[in-house]
Amino acid sequence: MAAFNKFNIFMGDLGNKVHNLSADAFKILLTDVAPVATNTVKANLTEIAAGNGYTAGGAAATFVSFSQTAGVWKFVLQPVVFTANPAAIAQFRYAALYNSTPGTGPLVGWWDYGAEVNLTAGNSFTVQLDTTNGVFTLT
Repeated sequence: MAAFNKFNIFMGDLGNKVHNLSADAFKILLTDVAPVATNTVKANLTEIAAGNGYTAGGAAATFVSFSQTAGVWKFVLQPVVFTANPAAIAQFRYAALYNSTPGTGPLVGWWDYGAEVNLTAGNSFTVQLDTTNGVFTLT
């Protein structure tokens, strides 16, 4: 599983009430251009072209829970699946998580898969979101 990298702005956005982790809608978009930690909003990223099973803006990451145990808060989302149909989805290497509720699309974090992903017709790619330990924890 690729490691989660958070954008620098994310913790500040939490403190400024930009994100409601229990109620806002989150999405994952695909990009072939490396995100940088200083990116702040969705428009800072270069998303792959829509089509063939990939929708502009990415796919919804279904909320599971935001809960705490012994002072550690865990944000859990369902894994997101992209399926190439009827042809290949544009090549990508990174998946980025953002909050789609505010119009600007404030960024949360991203995963680097270490190499280009070429998703050919009829095949699927799953952004594995850890449903046990969460996408991330806050302590």
